[in-house]
Amino acid sequence: MRNVTPEFILLALVVITALAFDFTNGFHDTANAMATSIATRALSPKAAVTLSAILNLVGAFLSVEVAITVTNAVIRIQNPDGTPRADLMADSGHGLLLILMAGLAGAIIWNILTWLWGLPSSSSHALFGGLIGATIASLGWGGVKWVGEGYQLDGVVGKVILPALFSPAVAIIVAMIGTRLVFRITEGVARRYQETGFRWGQIGTASLLSLSHGTNDAQKTMGVVTLALIASGYWTDTTEIPVWVKIACALAIASGTYIGGWRIIRTMGKGLVEISSPQGMAAESSSAAVILTSSQLGFALSTTHVCTGSILGSGLGRKGATVRWRVAGRMGLAWLTTLPLAALVGAAMWWTGHLIGGPGGAFVVFAIMCVAALYMWWHSRRNPIGHHNVNDEWSDDDDANADPKVTVSGGVR
Repeated sequence: MRNVTPEFILLALVVITALAFDFTNGFHDTANAMATSIATRALSPKAAVTLSAILNLVGAFLSVEVAITVTNAVIRIQNPDGTPRADLMADSGHGLLLILMAGLAGAIIWNILTWLWGLPSSSSHALFGGLIGATIASLGWGGVKWVGEGYQLDGVVGKVILPALFSPAVAIIVAMIGTRLVFRITEGVARRYQETGFRWGQIGTASLLSLSHGTNDAQKTMGVVTLALIASGYWTDTTEIPVWVKIACALAIASGTYIGGWRIIRTMGKGLVEISSPQGMAAESSSAAVILTSSQLGFALSTTHVCTGSILGSGLGRKGATVRWRVAGRMGLAWLTTLPLAALVGAAMWWTGHLIGGPGGAFVVFAIMCVAALYMWWHSRRNPIGHHNVNDEWSDDDDANADPKVTVSGGVR
């Protein structure tokens, strides 16, 4: 057994921070799988988050493609000849560990801030943004693996940015078509029978969506922890993930999911579209199909973008459905700003740790992150949202600057 050295303590601090991010990812993204089922009352709020947590846990073990993408596709940890970069791996990987620590801190701060605002921003892009910002601050622009060798669709552009652009559009189109087909097929069925039948269907589709969420999002933290182990010399294989890392990350994201990010669940379930059970089932089916396909291809896409796009598509697919475009606009703004703003926070965290130097710098970054998180949690208690009021009707108090409700057919109510 190795001695407990400052380098080992730094590694442990990075692993703890990575699991903390995974926990915030869980409660931040519970809405992706369960917001529509809760809004239509297909599942009670508590039952929904419990089911989602269990299936997130199972899904985390189904694939490692996304985890390998995170390990290899963001930071250039090797020289062109394949040898490890000396500036990152010296002193038991202190350089790489500080980058990971700063990037994770930036992602956690942004995740909790957007949760406080009730905005379903992307935890994935917060993570990638934090890592990219910390890497640029440390190594310059060349330290980021923007594209693969020979300009292949690899690296940040091929595995992160392009999926971020295309996946929401695909989800919107698929959900819109699916919703129209559902209402066309069930046109002669009484409304109460539609709602009852599709609520049972939603339990199945929401379960599949939770499973797909685990296969994509839990793996991102697995990749970060594996990078930290590689930097410290505890692991050498960039194509495999240690078993204990899989278990720890799966438990962390499942625990966060069980806590439930009620503020975001409320926004997605009640604030974007007035949703019915047929729409909910169409949205969940579309999201699960897109996420599972992307996971198998190793695309580290944003499950938030996909699920929000599907909900929006379900509103566009139902004639006369109410879509709150002001809320949709705020979500779109969060989509566009998450990666660059998380990158700025990650860069600031790296500079803070670098100026202080040594393991003490990482401790200061960790302390800043904890203080910021606790302050935002305390601030959220002024207007608590939980399972008891998540399904209350959306009002001007939720979005004082909201646009008038615009229906798909063009009317204003």
